[in-house]
Amino acid sequence: MKVVVLGAGLLGVTSAYFLRQLGHDVTVIDRQASPAAETSFANGGQISVSHAEPWANPSAPLKVLKWLGKEDAPLLFRMRADMRQWLWGLQFLRECTPARTQHNIEQIVRLGTYSRDTLQALRRDIGIEYDERTQGILHFYTSQKEFDGAEGPAAQMRELGCDRRVISADEAVRIEPALRHIRPQLAGATYTAEDESGDANRFARELVARCRTDGVEFLMSHTVTALREAGGQIDHVEATDADGRFQRVRGDAYVLAMGSLSPLYAAPLGIHLPIYPAKGYSVTLPVKDASMAHQVSLTDDEYKLVFSRLGDRLRIAGTAELNGYDRDLNRVRCEAIVRRTEELFPGAGDLEQAQFWTGLRPATPSNVPIIGRSKLPNLFLNTGHGTLGWTHSCGSGKSIAQIVSGLAPEVDFAFTGLPERTGRRAVKSAVA
Repeated sequence: MKVVVLGAGLLGVTSAYFLRQLGHDVTVIDRQASPAAETSFANGGQISVSHAEPWANPSAPLKVLKWLGKEDAPLLFRMRADMRQWLWGLQFLRECTPARTQHNIEQIVRLGTYSRDTLQALRRDIGIEYDERTQGILHFYTSQKEFDGAEGPAAQMRELGCDRRVISADEAVRIEPALRHIRPQLAGATYTAEDESGDANRFARELVARCRTDGVEFLMSHTVTALREAGGQIDHVEATDADGRFQRVRGDAYVLAMGSLSPLYAAPLGIHLPIYPAKGYSVTLPVKDASMAHQVSLTDDEYKLVFSRLGDRLRIAGTAELNGYDRDLNRVRCEAIVRRTEELFPGAGDLEQAQFWTGLRPATPSNVPIIGRSKLPNLFLNTGHGTLGWTHSCGSGKSIAQIVSGLAPEVDFAFTGLPERTGRRAVKSAVA
């Protein structure tokens, strides 16, 4: 079967790889000249199954109200005359109940654990390298209230097979000595030894090289202009290349993996995806003082920042700004990340060589991605992964390849458009 994958980010590339492994003829289309050049270009670098508590949780509404109008807020709703933003916000509030939060944590942990295992198997099978580190992820807390609030979700994650241990401040410093500078402020931490980190962009580029060797075709610098329907299914994709030349690309099946752009392409087909862009920021610093720099990947839950070590670089990423498709760098938010980094690890990175980046993360109100069949029989969805695209990419790519092939996915997850399996109903409302 010929499969056309729309998007060469992490989700598109992993989909293409696993589709090819199942014997399909695969073509990938992307508007950028290189893979993973947008959302995954400079993300936080974490394979973080332990980062499973969604933004929408019982404590979120009050926090969002407190943060309104604060330019350096971890989660900033910048209100716009945008009906999609308001509808997304209402759905977000509905997901903040304890029952919905528990359900969403279950979905995120199941997919995350499966995806991490799939990544590890892929790494063993093809020897791919991407500045990976397998030293776990440490969530630390400088607020006693935030630390106390982490115990419940951590316990639920352990029940689901994600061994996120609650540990003391002293043990946190033992695991990551760079935290010694803030030991008096530490309330405690959680630690997930099985979690990992690595350069998502490098991973995508390396996997594309392998895909090309295996026969996958990549149409880079090709902008998709429309998905055309005929007879109740996708007939072809229309695109223009870098020189503006028009072409039609046809396949037997199509996988929509275009991140925040996915709802814009799906809407003309009558498919309404509850995805809204959440602008995230990152700063990359060369290591300046190795004695102060972290080795273990870290999460600062109170400030919604993650810290990863990528070779001789420090990557700090986080915060979310809901402001439509705006991609301008907000200096206030950039400076807030640098300020917090210096508070925690003074002198660790070379601030004079700081590289700032921003990207649009495709967020669903629940933080649960949309993976599976659409209402059109030959259009499949692999999108809406929010901040966990790197964590969920390999598991999502392998699962959508199995679904396209008519096989049952290996993980118990609320795939869309599939019949009920293992007692859990697919979330059909996500793509009504």
